[in-house]
Amino acid sequence: MIVLKATQEKVLSVLQSVAGIVERRHTLPILANVLIRKTGSSLQLTTSDLEIQIRTTADLGGDSGNFTTTVGARKLIDILRTMPSDQTVSLESSASKLILKGGKSRFTLQTLPAEDFPLVQEAASFGPVFSVPQKTLKDLLNQVSFAMAVHDIRYYLNGILFVAEGKQLSLVATDGHRLAFANATLDVEVPRQEVILPRKTVLEMQRLLSNAEGAIEMQFASNQAKFSFEGMEFVTKLVEGKFPDYNRVIPKNHKNTVTLGRAPLLASLQRTAILTSEKFKGVRLNIEPGVLRVASNNAEQEEAVDELDIDYGGDSIEIGFNVTYLIDALTNMEQDMVKLELADSNSSALFTIPENSTFKYVVMPMRI
Repeated sequence: MIVLKATQEKVLSVLQSVAGIVERRHTLPILANVLIRKTGSSLQLTTSDLEIQIRTTADLGGDSGNFTTTVGARKLIDILRTMPSDQTVSLESSASKLILKGGKSRFTLQTLPAEDFPLVQEAASFGPVFSVPQKTLKDLLNQVSFAMAVHDIRYYLNGILFVAEGKQLSLVATDGHRLAFANATLDVEVPRQEVILPRKTVLEMQRLLSNAEGAIEMQFASNQAKFSFEGMEFVTKLVEGKFPDYNRVIPKNHKNTVTLGRAPLLASLQRTAILTSEKFKGVRLNIEPGVLRVASNNAEQEEAVDELDIDYGGDSIEIGFNVTYLIDALTNMEQDMVKLELADSNSSALFTIPENSTFKYVVMPMRI
C-alpha cells in the first residue's frame, strides 16, 4: 500500500510540525517513532514523549484505505532533508517495513507495531474552550518565556503560569530573581482557571505558533492542557505545585519614574556588559536628574561607563542589576519607549510600557 505520495517539501513540513518533541535517545525505543495512521485518504501523524502529545492531520495522497504503523521520526526527516524540495516522494508499506522512495533513491526502514505506541491518556473533563489569535499567544509567550527558570528544584518555576479569568488571559514567568507578566483580552468570558505549562511545552508552542490571524483554541483540565490550531492538536501534562503570588511581587506606586528609548538603553547595556566578569554579570545604574549612567568593571580592573540623557527630575539613585536580566527583557520587547520605576537602591525595579498595562517586568537589584 502506498501510504503517502507528495512533494518532499509538503511531507517534510508535516513531519517537522510533530517531531519537535521526539528525543533521539529514549528509555522506550518506540517513543523515537512517529505513529502513522491512515484512514481513507486522511493521514494522521502522532508523536509523544509521555508528557506531551502532538497530532496533525494532513492529506498527502497515496492509496485510500486503513493502515497504521510507527517509524523512526528523526531518521525519516534526516533522509527527506537530503532530497530536493520539489521531488515527489512516496512511502510504501511492505511486510513489517516502510519503503521511502524519491527519484532514484530507495530507503527501507524498520517499523514497530502501532499498538505498542503509548498514547497520552486524555483527561476526562476539560474546562470551557476559549480561543485567541495565534499571533496574540505567540507574542505573550515571547514576552515572558525568557524569565522561566531552567532546572530549578522549585519545579513549578520551570514553566509559565496561565491565568484565564473573565475576559483576561495572563501569562507569568519567574526564576526567583525576576518576573515577567503579560496579558491579553479574550473575546469571551471564562471562569477562573490557573495552570502551569512546563518549559518544554512552552518552547514547542513558540516553535509551532505562527503570526497568522487564525485562532488557537485552549482547554484546561486539572492535570492537562489541550491546544488546537491549523489541524494540529497539542496535549500536555501540567506542572503541579503552587506558583508564587505574582501580584505581591509586582511593585506598586514607586515614586521615581523615567521614560526612555528602549533601543538606546539596550545598546548602552550591551556595551557595558562586555566588561562585566563572566561569573558576576553586574552593572551599576546611576540615575540623577537629566542623566542615566551605566557602569561596569571586572577582576582585571577594567571599567566601562556609558551615559544617556534622560528627562528625569526625581531622586538620585544608584542601583545594581544582573545585566543579562535587563538585556533579556529589552530584547523581547518591540516598543520604542520603556518606562522604569524605582523606589530606592534596595527595592526591585519595575519595567513597563508607557500608556500600556499589558506588560510588566520586575527585576531584583543585586549588591555590587
